[in-house]
Amino acid sequence: MTGRLTERTRLNEARERLLADIDALPSEEVPLPDAAGRAVAEPITAARAVPHYRRAAMDGYAVRSTDTVGASERSPVFLSVTNTDPDADEAVPVHTGSAVPESADAVVPIERTNEEPDGLAVFAAVGVGANVAPVGEDVERGERLCDAGRRLRPSDLGLLRATGVDAVRVRERPRVTVLPTGEELVAADPEPGEIIETNGLTVGALAASWDARVERREPVTDDPDALRAALRDAASGSDVVVTTGGSSVGERDLVPDVVADLGGLSFHGVALKPGHPVAAGEVDGTPALLLPGYPVSCLVNAVQFLRPALAAFVGTPLDAHPTTTATLAEKIRSEPGVRTFARVSLDGSEANPVSAAGAGVLSSVTRADGWVEISESKEGIPAGTEVEVQRWER
Repeated sequence: MTGRLTERTRLNEARERLLADIDALPSEEVPLPDAAGRAVAEPITAARAVPHYRRAAMDGYAVRSTDTVGASERSPVFLSVTNTDPDADEAVPVHTGSAVPESADAVVPIERTNEEPDGLAVFAAVGVGANVAPVGEDVERGERLCDAGRRLRPSDLGLLRATGVDAVRVRERPRVTVLPTGEELVAADPEPGEIIETNGLTVGALAASWDARVERREPVTDDPDALRAALRDAASGSDVVVTTGGSSVGERDLVPDVVADLGGLSFHGVALKPGHPVAAGEVDGTPALLLPGYPVSCLVNAVQFLRPALAAFVGTPLDAHPTTTATLAEKIRSEPGVRTFARVSLDGSEANPVSAAGAGVLSSVTRADGWVEISESKEGIPAGTEVEVQRWER
């Protein structure tokens, strides 16, 4: 057991410790239509070129370019129209995307021609390859299309299908079990002293949005034996167990000690705000992430730890959050040595710190458009400063 709460590990170091215990998941082959959003397990190359034939780039006539030499508006060249492979002084009607006959090497745009009694009048000379898309202009056969770790987008699926790919090998989706803890948690109709359980819902929805397979369990009471049994059961069918609540050092904060007994802690306590009593370890060899019970602290740590963990399971790089540049309307205070995530709302180009921004005020997140990340080296940010607002939920 290492890194108890009083040590406050730096955020980057804590994240590295968590990711060090994560191995990439096995791969599986899935039909291409089912692969959107999945992480590619191995490089994908084009099975055929796109286009796989020479195609007309516009409506017009396929010709031999030498037959159009000297053609102009005042002195057109006249060609015979045919529907077969053109010989000298012949032209074949083509449409955008249709195959260009073998002996033709150019296409005259239809607007530069006119069918007349003497044949097809061509009013412009064209060079070799004019208005003809060659084989492989878009994609060459054997060209690498996707590297391992790429998360496939809908546009990727279209390209892969065009090159002859019908199925792809992707990483299995991580299995996440979310286990809320706390004897005060209820599903509905709370009495005084009771709280409706929301962290499991929020964290589960976040994990699902990050392409995990999520199982949400019923809350477990603050009892070591009950926690031990629930954690071991969750770990047996998961790639990562995520608990919410009970991660601090109070009398009812038992989860870190139970996890330490079942496998060990890699850290407990991180220098970030809100949410420093976060922890991580293992339960019977399965990674476990212990999130604080305060809703905002829970959410911040899910974004900072669970999101990169799920990316590591499938070997994808962690994409940066979309950001909006804004001017800070009021000063934001922060503690030196602590990474701070300050919630702000946006009003045009102005960022306003969200009032009532305690770690237990969940509504402060829904009122916010994002947060400003303040490094450990700073002691707040003065009003009027230009800041980057992370739109983490966009």
